[in-house]
Amino acid sequence: MSMGTITAAYVAAAILFILSLSGLSNQESSRRGNWYGIIGMTIAIVATILNPAVDSYGWLIIAMVIGGAIGARFALKVEMTEMPELVAILHSFVGLAAVLVGFATYFDPTANFSGAAKTIHDVEIYLGVLIGAVTFTGSVVAFGKLSGRIGSAPLLLPARHWLNLGILVLCILIGKWFLGAEHGAGTTALIIMTLLAFAFGVHMVMAIGGADMPVVISMLNSYSGWAAAATGFMLSNDLLIVVGALVGSSGAILSYIMCRAMNRNFVSVIMGGFGTTSGDAAEGGEQGEAIPISAEEVAQMVGDASEVVIVPGYGMAVANAQHPVSDLTKILTDKGVNVRFAIHPVAGRMPGHMNVLLAEANVPYDLVLEMDEINEDFPETDVVIVIGANDIVNPAALENPNSPIAGMPVLEVWNAKTVIVSKRSMATGYAGVENPLFFKENTRMLFGDAKDSVDAIRGAL
Repeated sequence: MSMGTITAAYVAAAILFILSLSGLSNQESSRRGNWYGIIGMTIAIVATILNPAVDSYGWLIIAMVIGGAIGARFALKVEMTEMPELVAILHSFVGLAAVLVGFATYFDPTANFSGAAKTIHDVEIYLGVLIGAVTFTGSVVAFGKLSGRIGSAPLLLPARHWLNLGILVLCILIGKWFLGAEHGAGTTALIIMTLLAFAFGVHMVMAIGGADMPVVISMLNSYSGWAAAATGFMLSNDLLIVVGALVGSSGAILSYIMCRAMNRNFVSVIMGGFGTTSGDAAEGGEQGEAIPISAEEVAQMVGDASEVVIVPGYGMAVANAQHPVSDLTKILTDKGVNVRFAIHPVAGRMPGHMNVLLAEANVPYDLVLEMDEINEDFPETDVVIVIGANDIVNPAALENPNSPIAGMPVLEVWNAKTVIVSKRSMATGYAGVENPLFFKENTRMLFGDAKDSVDAIRGAL
């Protein structure tokens, strides 16, 4: 394939990636956006394989078969509840690829740069390896936290901020050494920086509490994009630069949106420590007593209601209750009940987690509303059913200035006439913060597995 054809293919792929991002911006067009991305990536892969610079197809085919088999296995095996940790581990692959490409480029015997061109090339290598190393270990730790292999509580080392600052200063000084060193000394500098970046990635994410994990996912998504862009500069691959910039910038914007939804700023997320203390359920008072309710009583309530709002959380995903919830919605709608869903921007373990679950269960898009769209409607709502959510419906965020989540925008479900909370137990949520909602006079606790509880409500109806 000629270079002109390859360039045209890369331009077409870049356009398709932009259309993919545009399509993924809302639920109705997300399926089309996915197809744009698939087609664009297929074009990019084929064009890269047919590049005249590629002359060893044997190893390339072996690598593609192995990688494709692993990817297909993950895609077929992964549950929707495991999607956040899958995304995290895929980010780590991008980071590791950037590190390996950086070292391979530095050791490339055919590279002949001198003067300013060599300096620029070495800067590209250094930054690519640095960003890739942080992304790799940070994503691995995020995977561990999301999958339960590592505790969600933040690791707060003494003088941790000074430790991070020290690693940053060291990386800058080592970078200066790297740029002016001969190849042998430069290799030593690159290895030392890589090890420091690995340590920084581990410490950075270990210090971030469970409630901030949705932000961490989008943040690592951004990092992986910048790592890919740096790899594109190293390889002089325009498409990789464009795609990396798209992923990096969109991930950064998403991180900003997530932080705003949690009344946090990006720096405070990186500093970590969110959710380290439980806080009082109600400032300076007894929590009260939770009032249990049966599924039959809930069925009676929702059957007689005019307005019902369902608030899904990670507990719904764990119980695989989205399909029974969809069936319950259809039953109530057929009875003339207006049923809607309220989605908090950080519900679940990654941005859009609940939207994906509900779409999988064929819940109509027009019933799914964001927090800002539905918060004002709760006073006119007869029954709110909270399924496996905790921190996103915690009134302490607005009522208790001493709470660790004080100031975080939440779904104000307690303003409804009756609130039904479906939970396995009275345990705190992922942020480790007590929830006074459970003890309010208009709240009833429906204990048990979410799927079993929803099935029981359907049966009673």
